[in-house]
Amino acid sequence: MNPKIEKLIKQFARLPRVGNRAATRIVLSLLSDKTGRANTLAQNLIEVSETIHPCPVCGILTDSDKCEFCRDLSRANGALCIVRDMADVWTFEKSGVFRGRYHIIGGVLSGVNGVTPADLNIQNLPARIESEQVREVIFALPNTIEGKTTANYIMSVIGDNENIAYSELASGVPLGGDLDYIDDGTLTLAFGGRKKL
Repeated sequence: MNPKIEKLIKQFARLPRVGNRAATRIVLSLLSDKTGRANTLAQNLIEVSETIHPCPVCGILTDSDKCEFCRDLSRANGALCIVRDMADVWTFEKSGVFRGRYHIIGGVLSGVNGVTPADLNIQNLPARIESEQVREVIFALPNTIEGKTTANYIMSVIGDNENIAYSELASGVPLGGDLDYIDDGTLTLAFGGRKKL
């Protein structure tokens, strides 16, 4: 294989959820395309990498000094949703279930993967919560041991404050889910968190 093509395939294969086979298909598709799609993609990547950066307040990707969520005064409603990454923000926004502000922490604590508190975007959280008069912190982190550990650590960083309510997303049987297909852990959480009708 041509070394330049092989190098490009390796670059694509390093992306999350893209293996060697998918990377090879992507590169071959771009190279065989006669419409200029490869050049357009390259120009867009350069433009984005030079202009997009994390918001210094919340971590949302933006090309301004502050992101659109931090500038939107209607979102300063006292609710702050802690999420792992930008994809989580897009999921919430697409669903329309949350109209407050977000804080991207950039991962979850993991001894196995070597993610420590220093790797997370949480240093400015206590000051942000105070300055924005946050009254509810919602943890929308993965429902895993690492996600729970991260939420507990963040609560300890924020400190004791009787004016702040902590909450997390409900867990259990998904809408339209059949019990035959639910794993034991999910069923246990759903049963333990049952509510009165």
